[in-house]
Amino acid sequence: MSSFANRLREEIEFLGLTRKELAYRADIKQRALDMYLGTQGSMPPADVAVRLAKALNVTVEYLVTGEGKTERKLPEPMKSKLEQDLERCSIKTRQFLETTAHLFAEHEKK
Repeated sequence: MSSFANRLREEIEFLGLTRKELAYRADIKQRALDMYLGTQGSMPPADVAVRLAKALNVTVEYLVTGEGKTERKLPEPMKSKLEQDLERCSIKTRQFLETTAHLFAEHEKK
């Protein structure tokens, strides 16, 4: 019988991620991820399971129950954490940050 922890391990291996990379992409602490992967395989809260599933490009249903698995495909290049954070900002804030980043880049050239 396959468990949440086993399915999580399989997907991490399939994508070639480290635990540290997955924790970063799912915006959880690595220590928490280690608990979900441990021998007791504790189940994460729903919001964490959703973030893990998104980071692994699978459904929450599959991670939790093992059902609903579709054909494995490597995901399109994943958005960085920075890109995800920027998408949550207002347009005005994004414009400010883009201008600021541009000014820093210009300063670094000198």
